[in-house]
Amino acid sequence: QVQLLESGGGLVQSGGSLRLSCAASGRIFSINDMGWYRQAPGKERELVALITREGTTNYADSVKGRFTISRVNAQNTVYLQMNSLKPDDTAVYYCYARVVLYTTIERGEYQQDYWGQGTQVTVSS
Repeated sequence: QVQLLESGGGLVQSGGSLRLSCAASGRIFSINDMGWYRQAPGKERELVALITREGTTNYADSVKGRFTISRVNAQNTVYLQMNSLKPDDTAVYYCYARVVLYTTIERGEYQQDYWGQGTQVTVSS
């Protein structure tokens, strides 16, 4: 079994900063994509930022220039530095990982997606 443990959420004023962390643990062969999604009340879950194992990043247009995603492969950890926060950033933030559980010569990598339990980020105006 694989677990994703998030930390770093909280309440911050508009213009402030927060740093989210997520550590994956369990029977992990390796991890391909890691990232962060968020879900605001009454809205669907949306991608915030994604980072490949090689370090290629992808951001939602709404957070470009304000948020930075990074990871430490050796520690199976992903971070999200959030600067210049706005009230519209208020949401539950979920960590995501595409985990390679094992690999075989015949079929290659066996991957499975995992999610964290979510951490609340609230930005006051």
